[in-house]
This record gives sequence, C-alpha cells and structure tokens, in this order.
Amino acid sequence: MNNNEFYEKLICVNRISKTVKGGRIFSFSALTVVGDKKGKVGYGYGKSKEVPIAIQKSINKSKKNMISIILNKKKTIRYSVYGWYVRTKIFIKPACEGTGIIAGRSMKSVFEAVGIKNILSKCYGSTNPINVIKATIITLSKMQSPLYIALKRGKSLKDII
Repeated sequence: MNNNEFYEKLICVNRISKTVKGGRIFSFSALTVVGDKKGKVGYGYGKSKEVPIAIQKSINKSKKNMISIILNKKKTIRYSVYGWYVRTKIFIKPACEGTGIIAGRSMKSVFEAVGIKNILSKCYGSTNPINVIKATIITLSKMQSPLYIALKRGKSLKDII
C-alpha cells in the first residue's frame, strides 16, 4: 500500500511554553491518527519547535504503530466492548446500518481511520484527547475473531455466529 492511500487526521496541536532567563521558549506538540479504512489504525504524538515538523513526526509515529482491527461485512464491530486507559473508560457497541458514527471528536477520528461506518460509543472519566485515543485503540484491539472464540470454547464456527 502506498503512503498516499492512508487516511490522516490531525486531532490537536498544543503550544508548550518554557520560561527561561531570556524569556519564553515555545514548542509545539501534535497528535494524529492514521488508518487505511480497511481495519488498520495507528496514532502518533510528535513534538518540535515548529508546527509542521511536529505534525510530520506524529504522522511517522502513527504509521509505525499501526494495529489491525477485525471488522464484519457491515463495517462495524461484532460485539460490545469495554476498555480503559489511565482514567479514561470507553464503551463501544455495534450499531445497525444507517446509524453512523456516534462518538466524540477523538474517538470519531479513530473509527473513521479504521473504516467503521456504524457504531455507538461513550467515554467516561477523563476526556483528554491523547488518553481517549489510546483507550479507544486498546479497546478495539481487545476484540477477538469469531474463529478464535470458537476454537477457545471447543465449538464450531456456526455455533458461535
């Protein structure tokens, strides 16, 4: 896959100031999400003295940290999942066709990058964009395929589906 085929979304850019003897020194941090809209997603966080360099660093880190998510044919998840990261708790649930993505700004970017079309989600606790994105990706990565669940339970795939 070419690098041009990735969906890139800038979540936020923060300005950080450091006070020194001569005045203030500013630096910038950028948070991005990258995905191929076919089940792969990654996030990155980059810091630099200039905004474009911080964005480019975060995109490069996003492409290195990509993970695969299992989706069904309806472009949604197979079952409800609950996950957390630090003080951010995430609940995601599949939705029927035509519902769309019902989520906050940070979670919506992750779902769009993965390629999910219909999903319901709720974020409890901290709403810091970095923690929300990490919690969302951790929650999505916890999902198992039906074949794995069938083998683990000792049943056939038809019994599980």
